[in-house]
Amino acid sequence: MTGVDGLPALPDLAVIEGFLGHQRWFAGKSRSWRITAATTIGWLRTEAPAVRLTLVTVSYDDGEAETYQLPIVSYPEPVEHLSHALVGDDGVTWSYDALHDKDATPVWLRGIDAQDVGEGWSFHRDSSVEELPPAGPSIVIGAEQSNTSVIFGDTVILKVFRKISPGLNPDIEVHSALAAEGSPHIAPLLGWLEGQWDDGGSASLRSDGSASLAMAQTFLHNSTEGWATATASVRDLYAEADLHAHEVGGDFAGEAFRLGVATAEVHEALARALPTATMEGKELDTLADGMRTRLERAVAAVPDLEPFASALGSGFDDLAALDEPVEVQRVHGDYHLGQVMRTLDGWKLLDFEGEPARPLEERRALDSPSKDVAGMLRSFDYAARHLLADHPPDPRLEYRAVEWAERNREAFCKGYAEASGRDPRDQAVLLRAFETDKAIYEVVYEARNRPRWLPIPMSAIQRLAATGDEEADQ
Repeated sequence: MTGVDGLPALPDLAVIEGFLGHQRWFAGKSRSWRITAATTIGWLRTEAPAVRLTLVTVSYDDGEAETYQLPIVSYPEPVEHLSHALVGDDGVTWSYDALHDKDATPVWLRGIDAQDVGEGWSFHRDSSVEELPPAGPSIVIGAEQSNTSVIFGDTVILKVFRKISPGLNPDIEVHSALAAEGSPHIAPLLGWLEGQWDDGGSASLRSDGSASLAMAQTFLHNSTEGWATATASVRDLYAEADLHAHEVGGDFAGEAFRLGVATAEVHEALARALPTATMEGKELDTLADGMRTRLERAVAAVPDLEPFASALGSGFDDLAALDEPVEVQRVHGDYHLGQVMRTLDGWKLLDFEGEPARPLEERRALDSPSKDVAGMLRSFDYAARHLLADHPPDPRLEYRAVEWAERNREAFCKGYAEASGRDPRDQAVLLRAFETDKAIYEVVYEARNRPRWLPIPMSAIQRLAATGDEEADQ
């Protein structure tokens, strides 16, 4: 079907709905939903095969609405190698998710390099970049849950944001700020794509507005994800169950120390480049109240938490009672071993987008660096224990898991302290509150999605509750 000006028309809403419901990056599958609008905000290429930027409005029965991005490439006949990415066809036009089309994706890189501007969109090259590196054919990374990333050869990675919120995405904002600071701990930002609209393009966005649609970075080839590196160390330890963590050839503590250094240096750079403030009094009350509310909801959802609720809540009471201001700044916000890469020249931090499910204003809000530290400490615990979930109880391995986690938690904090001059463990009340809040979230998640993994966060709940009981007895 042909649309305005001879360009292909959008598939029907029912067709797009059928496609959206099967995508890993669509977060609304567990809710009752429908598509109420699909709007082309611009064309990246008008000659065949045409490439369009489409915003899709998803409305839920509870009144909420979300907007998702679906770039579409259209062909006048079927394309067999794109059949897995078929959005739909009407017998005249075949529409595909453009990010899976090697002939369509170079449009994004050429646009960034030339800083092209068109109706409904504009490309931007970061001020630290003179030109983009040569890039090879594209391939989509299949493991992502909330966005879609496309690798070009071994030089460039393009992240396309699927769930869209008005304004500049924190991942772009933070990477640009860190690039300006010369931080060695990031994959350099190359540029980004911004969408603009003035026709009410989506009911869940302002009638006039803009949003970040994609960003390009240097691809970290010859690198290994932090989770893979850490869990390899744990497997080595379990294979040598009669050895201690520091005696195994794959000891991770040195890497944990260096990761602590990199984390502190990124926090310092963010404090220089972006706003900072302090939190005290009523603001700490509000922070603690949010944690208490999440605890109450978690207890209602997972009764196993009930015996520990009072002791856990005491940690939030201690947070509210702090009589010294807490320094806050921009932080990562969703920090764990899956968000870092070990490269030949050190650790790199990824994905400063925050938790995509949270509103943009929350993801851009100032927070304590202790939140990131707590997230990484919880990740060490997961790395140490996840293999135990599929094994019969073994006291020796359980002991080794505790030992590995404690050794690497300590090494990380020591590295952080060496780089910043502040040991995060010295702010024990703050760190305990954030770690408790994270563990409570994990309990609910595992109970709903991976019940066999529930013992991992529950072991942390018992430890954190015991800390509260000890403090109450003093």
